[in-house]
This record gives sequence, C-alpha cells and structure tokens, in this order.
Amino acid sequence: MIHLLLLIIYLSFVSLGLPDAMLGAAWPIMSQELNVPVSYAGMVAMVISLGTIVSSFLSDRMTRTFGTGRVTAVSVGLTAAALLGFSASTAYWQLILWAIPYGLGAGSVDASLNNYVALHYASRHMSWLHCMWGVGASAGPSIIGMALTGGMGWSTGYRIIGVFQILLTAVLFFSLPLWKKSAGAGEGEKGTEKALSLREILAIPGAKEIMLAFFCYCAAEQTAILWGSSYLVLVVGMEKEIAASLGSLFLIGITLGRFASGFITYRLNDRNLIRLGQAIMVAGMIVMVLPLGPWAAMAGLLLVGLGSAPIYPSIIHSTPGIFGAERSQAIIGVLMASAYIGCLTMPTVFGFLANHITPALLPLYLGIINATMILMCEKLNRLKAR
Repeated sequence: MIHLLLLIIYLSFVSLGLPDAMLGAAWPIMSQELNVPVSYAGMVAMVISLGTIVSSFLSDRMTRTFGTGRVTAVSVGLTAAALLGFSASTAYWQLILWAIPYGLGAGSVDASLNNYVALHYASRHMSWLHCMWGVGASAGPSIIGMALTGGMGWSTGYRIIGVFQILLTAVLFFSLPLWKKSAGAGEGEKGTEKALSLREILAIPGAKEIMLAFFCYCAAEQTAILWGSSYLVLVVGMEKEIAASLGSLFLIGITLGRFASGFITYRLNDRNLIRLGQAIMVAGMIVMVLPLGPWAAMAGLLLVGLGSAPIYPSIIHSTPGIFGAERSQAIIGVLMASAYIGCLTMPTVFGFLANHITPALLPLYLGIINATMILMCEKLNRLKAR
C-alpha cells in the first residue's frame, strides 16, 4: 500500500510540473488569438504567483484541518478546473479569472506534498520526485507543440493537460484511505496542534535564514531559466534559433542532476548535498565567463543546472530534522511563499540591469545570489549545531 501511495505521489509531482512552462510555450499564439500584446503574459503569471504565495502561507492551517491527502486532491482539482478554463477562454480577462484558482491550487499542493514526503520518505525519493517535476515541466510545452503542429490549437493542449489532472484528482480522492494509513496521527498531518502565524514562524531560530536561502535558490533558478537563452545570444553571440533550442540546458541539468542526486543520497546527507550543489553552481558560473567561446558558455549553463539540482529537494527534506516534524508544514509553507516571491522579483531586477547596463552581468548576478544562499545555509548549520 505504501508503494502504491508513493506511485501516486510521483504522478502528482509530474502533474505539478506539467502546466509550469505551458503559458510561455503557447503565449505567442494565444496573444494573437486573444488580440492582446505579448507583454500581457506577465500579468497572468503574476496573478498565478500571487495565488501560490497566498495558498503557501495558508498551507499549515489547511493541512492540519483537512490532512495532506484531501488538500492535495482538492488542489489538483482546482488546477484541473483552471486549465480547462484556460482552454475555453476566448478573452484575456477570462485568463486572469482562471489564473486565480490555478495559483491557489498550485501553492497548496506544492507545500503539502513536499512536507509529506520530507516527513515520511527518504531523501532519495525527494530528489527523484523533483526530477519528475522536471519531466512534467518538459512535457507540458511538448504537448502544446504537438497540438499546434497537429492543427488543433493551443486550447487543445490545455484541455489534454486538464483532463489528465481530472483523472489524477479522481485517483487522489480514491487514495485518501492510503494517506491516513501511511501518515498515522500527528507529524504535520491533521492533528490537534494549532497552526502557527507568520510572526510565530519568523520567531523560530533559523526560520529567517532558511527562508532567505530558499528565496535565493529559487531566484537564481528562475533567473537562469528566463535569461539563459538571452545571455547566449546577446553576450556569447550565438544564433537566436540555436540559443532557443539550447535555452533548456539549465532545465536539462536540473532534471539529470536530480535523478543522479537520488543515488548520491546513499553517500551524502542533505547538508553535504547542498554544499556539493552550491560548489558546482559556482564552477558553472566561472565557466560561463571564461573566454572560450559558445561551448564554454553552454557547458557553464548546464553545470549551473546540475549544481542547482540537489539544493531545492535537500533543503525541503532537511526541514523536519532542523525544526521538528510539528513545525515542518508551517516552515515549508513559508518556504514555498519565499520561493515564489524570489521568482517574481529577482528575474525582473536582472532584466532592468541587463537593459540599463549589460546582460553580461548574468554570471555575476547569479554569483551574488548564490553567495548569499551559501552564507544563509552555513549560518543555519551553525544554529543547528548548537
């Protein structure tokens, strides 16, 4: 039964990744059909992100009240409804409307599932589960592409993913007894402990440090995803078509790295996996600026992705051990919120710097973010050692 539940959780992580890159892949066609400027995608993404931030902050209260199984099932159901709503939208304002349940569903399921896995499964499963997120994130644009090349339109691509999410929602509801048997009582699940307020969470020793470290990681990840291709074109001088196809090097590095990290967990604990990842990220940033031509820049971007791979899952998996199982859902909820705030703000800041100074600052920008993350992680390690 436990293995069946783990399989369902793996499917849920694929489901988490599927919609993440769909908007970017479909938007050039969507914007034309909806007769809005290309820049309007930013508002849709912002509404989704704001929804995820709100639901992440509420995840502790929701999980303690309803349990991880119900929160996950309802959240995936919300996402499914939003994706089907996207597929039926004929006006821009409808996308904005459907972006609200999209964001609320994504944030809740992200925080609840990550905490559940951190409490009940080994570190290798956390790495492989986030590898499945990468598989889903890569598959989403491919489904959109197949729908477009097949003459079915972007709405069919959204509809296909929406139907998959509905089927998964049904599976999750039928699996609710498995969640209860696996979780037992307490440990971040439905229980008698009261949910912590944001002020109470921030008062916990180490909470600010881990929040800032997670903010920095996700800021670096999203900045590299958004600006990697532009760096290859504007700084390295690569052809736009080639750079577009190679812009996924960072995501490829993350996906392969998380698959490999699952095996490395047999040798290294979470803390040392994070350190290894940070060191590889630094190496990648150095390689990016070496005057060795486009191949070095490409290799550097791939290395940054490989280094990023173990950091997110290892921080999440180590949270119950650092803060206690009874506080882990609250901490992971604010970590997810910190992640989305980092994704919202820091790539935009770099865009301003690239526009007014030079896009060649990308490795330095990532380096400063990474250095801050390293400082916060080491400070957290010292607090834990006391």
